[in-house]
Amino acid sequence: MFQPVRLPREVGKFPNMKLSIHKVAILGSGIMGSRIASLFAGIGIPVILLDRAAQDTVAGEASSKRNALVNDALKKALTATPSPIYSKDGVKLIRTGNFEDDMSLIAQCDWIIEAIVERPDAKAALYEQVEKFRKPGSIVSTNTSGIPIHLLIKGRSEDFQQHFCGTHFFNPPRYLQLLEIIPTKYTDPKLVSALMHFGDLHLGKTTILCKDTPGFVANRIGTHAFLSTLHAMEKTGLSIDEVDALTGQLIGRSKSATFRTADIVGLDTLAFVAKGLHQFCIDDESRDQLMLPAWVEKMLQQQWLGDKTRQGFYRKSTDASGKKIFLSIQPDSLEYTLPRRTRFAAVDAAKNNEDIRERIKILLSSDDKAGDFLRDLFYRMFAYASHRVPGVADNVHTLDAAIKAGFGWELGIFETWDLMGLETTLEKMKASGHLPASWVEDMVSKGHGSFYKLNIGKPFAYAPALSEYIPTQTPQQERAFLVMRNFAEQKIWENSAARVYHLGDEVIGLEWYTKMGSIGAEVLEGMQTAIGIAEKKFKGLVIANEGPHFSAGANVGMILMLAMEKKHEQLEQAIKIFQDTMMRVRYSGVPVVIAPHGLSLGGACEMSLHADRICASAETYMGLVEMGIGVIPGGGGTKEFVLRASDEMHEGEPETITLKNRFETIALAKVSTSAEEAFENGIFREGRDLVIMNPNRRMGEAKQSVVSLFEEGYRKPQERTDIKVLGKSGLGTLLAGIHIMEASGYATGHEAKVARKLAYVMCGGEISEPAFVSEQYLLALEREAFLSLCTEPKSMERMQSVLKGGKPIRN
Repeated sequence: MFQPVRLPREVGKFPNMKLSIHKVAILGSGIMGSRIASLFAGIGIPVILLDRAAQDTVAGEASSKRNALVNDALKKALTATPSPIYSKDGVKLIRTGNFEDDMSLIAQCDWIIEAIVERPDAKAALYEQVEKFRKPGSIVSTNTSGIPIHLLIKGRSEDFQQHFCGTHFFNPPRYLQLLEIIPTKYTDPKLVSALMHFGDLHLGKTTILCKDTPGFVANRIGTHAFLSTLHAMEKTGLSIDEVDALTGQLIGRSKSATFRTADIVGLDTLAFVAKGLHQFCIDDESRDQLMLPAWVEKMLQQQWLGDKTRQGFYRKSTDASGKKIFLSIQPDSLEYTLPRRTRFAAVDAAKNNEDIRERIKILLSSDDKAGDFLRDLFYRMFAYASHRVPGVADNVHTLDAAIKAGFGWELGIFETWDLMGLETTLEKMKASGHLPASWVEDMVSKGHGSFYKLNIGKPFAYAPALSEYIPTQTPQQERAFLVMRNFAEQKIWENSAARVYHLGDEVIGLEWYTKMGSIGAEVLEGMQTAIGIAEKKFKGLVIANEGPHFSAGANVGMILMLAMEKKHEQLEQAIKIFQDTMMRVRYSGVPVVIAPHGLSLGGACEMSLHADRICASAETYMGLVEMGIGVIPGGGGTKEFVLRASDEMHEGEPETITLKNRFETIALAKVSTSAEEAFENGIFREGRDLVIMNPNRRMGEAKQSVVSLFEEGYRKPQERTDIKVLGKSGLGTLLAGIHIMEASGYATGHEAKVARKLAYVMCGGEISEPAFVSEQYLLALEREAFLSLCTEPKSMERMQSVLKGGKPIRN
């Protein structure tokens, strides 16, 4: 069962309150309700999920019939891709029921979350029932995305009001980090603090304390950003395709960009929020910008709402050859046409730069149409956001944190403004008619040149109401929320791909910033150097980085180049250096803790396998995927799986089963869909490695682990010479399975060849009987097999396919 760090399976305790969360009730099993239930079950808290009884049923009928609506909704959620739950085992913690028969079950619950239709009257009627059954002191919250919270407590008891607030999760709850906490004037302040802490530590959320204003924080700013995109598009004459090319991953936002995202969310949903903001935000200086353009209103009238109606800003079609294509709508005619393929000089200059900050600088300094559009868009957002502080958000950090966590932006609005230069941009905004709030000019007049600043690695943000900078982290978060970039002044060493920082408390950190976090010669140099520095002067080393992903693995381009040029000696040397570096991670004189996140594949997985501890983000997708490019793991990954299989073999159990399980994990290139699944795949170790729910705490937890391991009396491990291999008897079992896979068409001839090489290495090579071997013996076998396979023409074809951005071809 999933068990995040510091969260006991049976209880989640609140600080400073005599209150614990043993069980949660979710009322409403729609898209949000079922997924919130999955989130809680995923962290080990039992959930009661209730919804309306199925139509045409009566009390007393079988629960399978009465609960058909909630059961179907949960099943639909659990079969969705990506999954809403960390581990399939978590499903066992969800009990379903209906409002009519099972409302009394909420008396068992410490937290009751309402997630039904966005109608105040429907919520009021449900709260009447909740009042009858909830136990005094239990928390009641609503997941509303926009209904004023204070309107929902009318007529409720004093205890209900004191324990009621808004808890606005963003969809999908597992993947989007934001949780907005919206109290009323009656909400117990201790409860608010408790929920902020629980959301941060146990749910892994960026918890934002919001005022009860229209749209709260993220939807207020995010909806304005969407509408500003429409207005900037109209002003500059760009097409929908061109705007999406400029507003996706290129500027640190979701791959689906603006209009594809709108189709996924639903134009009716966006319109509902936008019209609500226009109705209630009567004092907004830019209220006219909250109106939908006339052509979008016509789309609403035609019920062209996006994916749910099979057409919106885009419509799927087929070309003459039958290939699926996306047509985009033309605002002036409302006709769907083929995408307009326009090349912008700014995009060409920026797209290959891995640093989001550098990309944005390039784009916004461009004098082409793309630059014009992005400047107009950002100036609109800067001005509007400045007017929402401190009325909607107390300070610039709160607003930025909400928009990043709620919409998946890499940079916040004020962070981007800082990047462009506060004073320079301010003058350009005024010249273009986008006037910011007066506090911005007041701030500049006092000599403040940025919204954010650092002080010895600690981030501060400007708070207009106080006219001063305040910490962006609570004292409790300060040690946990580490960002390597913030320690730039404590840089110890660097090369063109990696840097080493002093993180304080006699711990150093290594990060690298290659494309997709690929691990090449300079990154390996960084690891060796960092370990050497740590052994001389420090307690230990944290290895982590802050890119979208930890690492996609070793530098395949370098391997392919050496293989194609038949530089076998250099290739073997490169493999040996990689292996030696991984062994240096394992057998260093100080603790080495790795903090992966996102994609952590191939060589990154091998590195993690050799660490003293892994402190992984809950959203870590890790596996040995080398089979996909026609080779076996060659950086110690194969050796490590043999070692672990040896340790897992017990008397009385078939040894070949243990080995077979390990073999299949590599041969099938299994990748965990969460950090929890990495335990199930045998990559993470129970009682040793940790899952960190909040990715912001990942590096802080890793640093603390280094200190703890050091203070517990860390000793350099000794290389193993007692690894049991099964020889020809084990090899025969594995080869039989490979033959069946090839004969039945599940494996190609080349895949079978690679699998046979893998089996050969994992069984100890030419050894005929079970025997004990050393790590170095297995590394030599692994290296020889890797070298022979990567020079195979079909393996090189696979590598070329991957480097071109596609999936490995199956040959």
